[in-house]
Amino acid sequence: MAKLNGLIAPDDLSMMSNGVKKDLLKKQQSKEEKGNWDSKWEFLLSGLSYAVGLGNVWRFPYLVYRNGGGAFFIPYTIMLLFVGLPLFLMELAAGQFSSEGPITVWKMNPLFTGLGYAMFLMSTLVGIYYNIILGWALYFLYSSFTFDSLPWSTCDNPWNTVACRRFDISNCTAQKGRVDGNGTCILNNTVSKSEWEKLAIYNSKMPSDEFFHHGVLGITDGITDMGSLRIPLVICLFICWAIIFVCLVRGVKSMGKVVYFTALFPYVVLTSLLIRALTLPGAADGILFYLKPDWERLKHAAVWADAAMQIFFSLSPCWGGLICLSSYNKFHNNFYIDTIFIAFGNCLTSFYAGFVIFGIVGFMAHELSVPVSEVASQGPGLAFIAYPEAVARFPLAPLWSILFFVMLLTLGLGTQFTMIETVVTTLVDTFPKLRRRKPTILFCIVMFMFLSGVFLCYEGGIYILQLMDNYCASFSALMIGLVEVIAIAWVYGADRFLEDCKLMLGHYPYKRVYWKFIWKYVCPILIVFILGFSLIDIQPVIYGTYKFPHWAPFVGWCLSLTSVSAIPVVMILQILKEQGPIIERIKWLVRPAADFGPKHFRSDNSSDEDCNDDCYRQIQNLKHNRKGKKDIRSLSDKHIDSQIPLASNFDDDEEDEMEFEDVYNNNVSNEQQKRLNKQYSIDYRSDNQSANLKEANGLENKKSSNNKK
Repeated sequence: MAKLNGLIAPDDLSMMSNGVKKDLLKKQQSKEEKGNWDSKWEFLLSGLSYAVGLGNVWRFPYLVYRNGGGAFFIPYTIMLLFVGLPLFLMELAAGQFSSEGPITVWKMNPLFTGLGYAMFLMSTLVGIYYNIILGWALYFLYSSFTFDSLPWSTCDNPWNTVACRRFDISNCTAQKGRVDGNGTCILNNTVSKSEWEKLAIYNSKMPSDEFFHHGVLGITDGITDMGSLRIPLVICLFICWAIIFVCLVRGVKSMGKVVYFTALFPYVVLTSLLIRALTLPGAADGILFYLKPDWERLKHAAVWADAAMQIFFSLSPCWGGLICLSSYNKFHNNFYIDTIFIAFGNCLTSFYAGFVIFGIVGFMAHELSVPVSEVASQGPGLAFIAYPEAVARFPLAPLWSILFFVMLLTLGLGTQFTMIETVVTTLVDTFPKLRRRKPTILFCIVMFMFLSGVFLCYEGGIYILQLMDNYCASFSALMIGLVEVIAIAWVYGADRFLEDCKLMLGHYPYKRVYWKFIWKYVCPILIVFILGFSLIDIQPVIYGTYKFPHWAPFVGWCLSLTSVSAIPVVMILQILKEQGPIIERIKWLVRPAADFGPKHFRSDNSSDEDCNDDCYRQIQNLKHNRKGKKDIRSLSDKHIDSQIPLASNFDDDEEDEMEFEDVYNNNVSNEQQKRLNKQYSIDYRSDNQSANLKEANGLENKKSSNNKK
């Protein structure tokens, strides 16, 4: 049998025993099941659908208004070029180069494998609470199917209170008075101070506000009172998870078809709403308010921090989704163009949505006779209160309401698809035997996340959601991003990473020196700035006028550190698993694993479409120059995906054959394992003659195959 370096090529199967050969072929078939996108457009639309989410509609326009109007686009564009694009390009390149998921892609740097687990945990936590927002949208959508007026257009419903605004208070407010429960305008100097304070309760909330908080949520007084379970919300949440399961049951094959709708339909609705908004009175005032620049605001650091954070969270790097999506790309796909298309498409969508939102906000301000600034809001307050209130005043209100909430659902589902696919891909990549049972794994994940989300369907669930939203993906995403850019640009090496990019593109990303400088210096410095400013400017957790108890931030930080803690924990475990002095262990772990690289790196059986002769030569060169740890353990199930092991040197030794057959059949003891590692740990880089022979044979076989075709 052969003396192994830990990696075996398919061409050498003839030299193995039947038992080893059968086992290897079985492993190879299971690993080759990782598919690809059916077309380039499926990947582009999936990436765009992942990046363009609810935040583009309900957060970006508000940030523009709050940070100087049109002047905000200057820091926003700068942060796009120096933070968003570099991280986006880095993750697409890493996933495509290796065809690995968020955890196994870190074979490039095994010491930082915890980054993949951190991304996995963060996507799981966010996926749990993100879907309840889609459940709310589904509830509003169901309530919109009516031939009469929308249920949130009046104050005559069982959920309404005395605070519901039943009368037009604009004239009374102009006289600095307050309207009582009968609609009478009361001036301050006509009543006592105590009576004046009681009048503040009346007509203080819009009907849509009461429908959302009392009709849909049944909100309690605080996080310490969770109330009872809202069965309609549980049903809506279940339907949302069922939709996700059906759309992802065939992996990227089914997801690639669904995104044609989830990525494109929101633009149809946004355009329809914009046309309608431009015909409404007050829309021009709202759009002018949105765009009017306040150049003085650029002097404030908070404006630049908001721009950086919006770019960072809008493009969604460091969550694992981009690595997951790009891992299904063909090796020579132009990820550089994809990065520009998706990143700028995402930003232009945010800008476009601002016209729609502020056109309608302007109309709402006109109807209420109040300044635009009093109506402008963000988050659920915009999506489930301000906008429904405006739609209720449209002609054919149910139709426009249906369109809006279908748009919210498609925006949210597009992002959720990728997050759940990331979770599933991570598990089946880590345990490749599960790949054939991927639908079952998906079902188990969906059920687990549904049951976890049921807790948010209680009457006090909105407070838990607010706490999770504030902490689960804010500081943790920034810390993951900082470690990620250091691991790739400094430890793996920006030069080596650019060489990997060149192998895929046929040339360096333009300009090479620009990307090297950005990845090594600018990007990490800016992430540190964003993280530092976020920690300094941290605000108490509130929801409306409710202030969370003093222990709530502690719980929030625990949620945030749940994902980030995976980085040091896995790092320590990786070091403990190795042998020798600590420094030597770390030196081995910061080198790429022997089986890290493109599919062609792990296989001599590449198709002509994927790799031409020049590419093939470069891949063979990579095989004989890759620095990494060679260990018999690389043959175990811990190494996953569509990998096919590398070639190695062989000799004739029947005893070795029996021992390695035991290895493949998992019948080897720990002592035997260590002896094999020591006996067969050779450095194939020193065997130049064998390397050249392998390369020549590979090229000859490839050319012969081409001639036969």
